[in-house]
Amino acid sequence: MRDEGTARQQLSALTHDRTLFADWLGALGFSDESRPAAVLVLFGVLDAVAADHDARSRAVSADLDVLLLARAETLSSHAGQVAFPGGRIDPGDTGPVDAALREAVEETGLDRDGVEVLGTLPELPLPHSSHRVTPVLGWWTRPTRVGVVDERESSSVFRVPVADLLNPANRWSTRLRRGGESLTGPAWLVHADGQRQLVWGFTAGVLDRMFTRLGWTEPWDETRYIDL
Repeated sequence: MRDEGTARQQLSALTHDRTLFADWLGALGFSDESRPAAVLVLFGVLDAVAADHDARSRAVSADLDVLLLARAETLSSHAGQVAFPGGRIDPGDTGPVDAALREAVEETGLDRDGVEVLGTLPELPLPHSSHRVTPVLGWWTRPTRVGVVDERESSSVFRVPVADLLNPANRWSTRLRRGGESLTGPAWLVHADGQRQLVWGFTAGVLDRMFTRLGWTEPWDETRYIDL
């Protein structure tokens, strides 16, 4: 899919790819106890800060960003981790899209009317917190000011240039030793909101698979490890 159309067109087409997370689903699967949740994976020209890196894909402009947040260190689950806006689907939500947008408003203060929903990606298991998560892919047609709404939930809300995520210099692998096993995955170290942010786990896994399927990924050294 390299360089075929604009970033928005390529992202929109990705919502029709139901094999995007085939390896993830094959390795983990769903449990009967998992609770439904949704996250908003929001792309767009989000601010005036251009990327430091010149992406190889013509679809990735210097001002194409993705919206992320850092979870509060005091949370009982996934404390301090960088994440997409989102959370559990409540009884009052009409579905994953409604839940992802509601949570994004509550966590970042964005105006949901300015978000064009491109579609959903396949539902994913998140065994550590017993959730099944639907990524909702969005394009920010009318960006609005965002920031931390509740410091008990988030410590930072920030935008990361996609080109900087594609920069091989910012790419790492994480290694987590748990129960005699060594679990590895993709990661990024980037500077955002005046801080150095580590993007790993679920968030990095989603972005890594998306960028690879889109043909945006650039060769990088997968043997550079960060031990968690």
